[in-house]
Amino acid sequence: MARIYLVDDHAVLREAMSALLAAQGHDIVGQSDDPMVAAAEVRQLQPDLLLVDLKLGQRSGFELLAELQRRAFKVKVIVATMSVSPRDVAEAIRYGAEGYVLKGSTASEWMQAIDAVLKGQRHYEGKVAELAIQAFTTPDDQTALASLSARERQVITLVVNGHSSAEVGAELHLSPKTVDSYRSRLMLKVGVRDVQGLVRFALRAGLIEAEDL
Repeated sequence: MARIYLVDDHAVLREAMSALLAAQGHDIVGQSDDPMVAAAEVRQLQPDLLLVDLKLGQRSGFELLAELQRRAFKVKVIVATMSVSPRDVAEAIRYGAEGYVLKGSTASEWMQAIDAVLKGQRHYEGKVAELAIQAFTTPDDQTALASLSARERQVITLVVNGHSSAEVGAELHLSPKTVDSYRSRLMLKVGVRDVQGLVRFALRAGLIEAEDL
């Protein structure tokens, strides 16, 4: 059985998943809703497997995946999310996730994914595999999206949701000047000239949904 760490911003879901996994004999060694806290605890606790949601309030599970990749942590990862964005699937794979399972999947599907990944295999349920193929065959915005760091994703998401440089800086612990530099660099990377262009890119790329605006 495996030592598992949970990363999700919904305590009720973490509790439900903990109960399900414990019933199967797995050991839940920790849990968090913050990607940087999770990274620190993963280093300390050294779990066998992480279950990571992509949307963590104003933060992103991609921050954690990027940090794990940067530090070359030897831990297996299954993304556990509601997101059916092809780009999210592709990015999760690019950041090294061995599994991608949609919330709402059956307990059997979850156990299949966990068993497969722990054995060194990959597990993407049928719909997810189709989404990955779709993402990897639409290169325009995907190429631009792939060029963005986890921090740049945070900045662009906050900017297109109408936050000022000062507000973004306060949220991410950056100076307004640094945020402005990020924004200028983002525009160059994705090939737009203004915030409206960033909004259109973010919508196409699946970073935000129209109802979020």
